Amino acid sequence: MMNYGFVDFLRLLGSLAVFLFGMKLMSESLQKVAGNKLRAILASMTANRMRGVLTGILITTLIQSSSATIVMIVSFVNAGLLSLLESISVVMGANIGTTVTAWIISLFGFKFNITQIALPMVGLALPVLFSRVRSRKSWGELVMGFGLLFIGLEFLKTSVPDVSSNPEVLGWLSQYAHMGYLGYILFMLIGTLLTILIQSSSATMALTLVMCNNGWINFDMAAAMVLGENLGTTITANVAALVANTNARRAARAHLLFNLVGVVWMLIIFPFFLKSVAFLTEDLGGGNPFETSNAIPVALALFHTLFNVLNMLLLIGFTKTLARIVTRLVPERKVEAESAFTLQHIKIGLLSTPEASLYLAREEISLFGQRVSKMFKDVQDLMTEIPDKKFELRFQRLESEEKICDGIEIEIANYLTKVGETRLSVRNSRVLSSMFKLIDNIESIGDSCYNIARAFNRAHEQGITFSGKPLENLEILFSLVDDTIQIMEFNLKTEDRVDASVARKKEEEINVFRDILKTEHLENLEKGMYNYQKGSIYNDIFNECERLADYAINVSESLESVSANL
Repeated sequence: MMNYGFVDFLRLLGSLAVFLFGMKLMSESLQKVAGNKLRAILASMTANRMRGVLTGILITTLIQSSSATIVMIVSFVNAGLLSLLESISVVMGANIGTTVTAWIISLFGFKFNITQIALPMVGLALPVLFSRVRSRKSWGELVMGFGLLFIGLEFLKTSVPDVSSNPEVLGWLSQYAHMGYLGYILFMLIGTLLTILIQSSSATMALTLVMCNNGWINFDMAAAMVLGENLGTTITANVAALVANTNARRAARAHLLFNLVGVVWMLIIFPFFLKSVAFLTEDLGGGNPFETSNAIPVALALFHTLFNVLNMLLLIGFTKTLARIVTRLVPERKVEAESAFTLQHIKIGLLSTPEASLYLAREEISLFGQRVSKMFKDVQDLMTEIPDKKFELRFQRLESEEKICDGIEIEIANYLTKVGETRLSVRNSRVLSSMFKLIDNIESIGDSCYNIARAFNRAHEQGITFSGKPLENLEILFSLVDDTIQIMEFNLKTEDRVDASVARKKEEEINVFRDILKTEHLENLEKGMYNYQKGSIYNDIFNECERLADYAINVSESLESVSANL
């Protein structure tokens, strides 16, 4: 008997695994199909609260995972693309969007044998999975994920033991059915725990619906579990935000606070609200969920939707208050002040698809490019910095920046390596390869900046200054190199197709000017216009400038390759 029970448990676990795999496959393929559109919708958010709510609903409805949406929101807040206020309204919408799953399951999963449709869907999707065209393959994964989701649901329905053959289960549960609020809180905690363990509120909802359909639990117990699921789903984002910056942690905490407030006010009116939902369900022809188990799935979906919509309407006017509360709950870290050593975009780890992860990496690389651009401006200032203290402080800052750049390259490279360990399309593999070249060249720009700074420091220590024609030449060369860096920065920020032809023309201009400087330099040495020490430093500076420009142009060319594959 014990062995039979264990096999039953494994069957239930396997059914849940099929359901979760279908949900994951469907969610990830939807993100691949939608591609940059999802990120564009989120990135274009404004302070308009209702627009934020609608965005959250749309994104979560599309990708069928509120957890994925919330983690994406946290990553965008972490990257500075969304403010805390904007993120709160999107979170509210995500809670409503996740109720769509319950409607799909309740309307289709329990009304007829869905496997009659699901199995042919999987069969149709199978040959498309082997397509070399990325978009077709993603659509095939989407259809297969949808089919597997309902096959898993059907397995769940048959794997959960029938109450008629296991009356002791109902007997065990019924003792909590008449405990009032104590019973509600108990089942709410069960729903929370299940969601934390399964890491999917949609899967917990499916399990709850199956338990209702099989007569394990009644309507009010199931509704209490749904409240718990709303709390449990906040854990994923809060875990992801542990390593993120202050605002990202606040956004995750706002999600928890929003759901917690909703659960509290709902518990106060819980019995009355359930009666209202039952009346609406019966009025719509779905039957009374307190009298028949067949009416519970639709009633539960209705309860889930009404609860989240009302919670949003109740709290939408208090987003600024929520923001102030979470700001107090999550104070700024003393050591943080958004530290110079802190990556902004990829701190929270990989997102659910390679496309989304590569997008964050691209944003981080853009910031890396801005950092070395600032380094070069500091190097230019060294050329005219005379007071000892100011020169030394600027040189020390550049020395520190070069070490930071080394660390940034390593962190981004480690992140890209993790992305490379996932399933990548041929196009994404090319993008990944180009990104490795990008960070290598950007870090080399940082090295060149430091090398030029060291040359100026040698000159400073030896009391050598540049004036007249050499100073004029360096100013012209620095201006040309700065142009290539500005072109690189522009290309790093652009979302459109990158054209590196302008950068290549600038490279030719710099090479010609460098050759002129070399010829002049040798002539000046022969004429004795400056001594060997000064000439050596001068030569080192203009040669390093030319190398730096080459690295900047290499970045533009790598970006050209990346954009060609996006």
